[in-house]
Amino acid sequence: MKISVILAHPYKKSFNYAIYETVLRNLQINGIEVMAHDLYFEKFNPLLKGKELLNGETSDSLVIQHRKEIKKADGIIIIHPNWWGQPPAILKGWIDRVLRSGVAYEFEEGDDGSGIPKGLLKAKTVLIFNTSNTHEEREINVFEDPLERIWRYCVFDFCGIKNFHRKMFSVVASSTFEERKQWLKEVKMIVADHFF
Repeated sequence: MKISVILAHPYKKSFNYAIYETVLRNLQINGIEVMAHDLYFEKFNPLLKGKELLNGETSDSLVIQHRKEIKKADGIIIIHPNWWGQPPAILKGWIDRVLRSGVAYEFEEGDDGSGIPKGLLKAKTVLIFNTSNTHEEREINVFEDPLERIWRYCVFDFCGIKNFHRKMFSVVASSTFEERKQWLKEVKMIVADHFF
């Protein structure tokens, strides 16, 4: 089994990074091949250029590597903070440049892109771990949980992946050491439930 793990957080002492390390350690201990990417550390270029938008062609070797790996992945885990109800810009750029037509989905011949695509990703399961400084009740009742809609329906349903699980940890800013330890145990359990 091959799992693609994507981290989008610029600070190595963040709780996001602790989630990333916990995920990697637990996958590797259980003999799973991991394709791990810390987007900020790699200096992933999120800027989609005009020509690439038209035909998907790029000479960016890192983007090419990500595309090849995401096509081989049996599962995908993405870790990022909730910033303004969205993923960080670097991760949005990763979506734009990696989850392309011909890589993650395709339309039937003759479809101008307005139809329903066929998902191409091999992965059967996606886990999303988010952090937030907004209470869960406010996130759902006031903001209507935009990250759930983005990831579940706008991204992975489009790519054909139906087994989707997302966990938001909040409020991180006021959390205690003990709470964060418990959250990391929960991360281990969620990963185990879906991949072991």
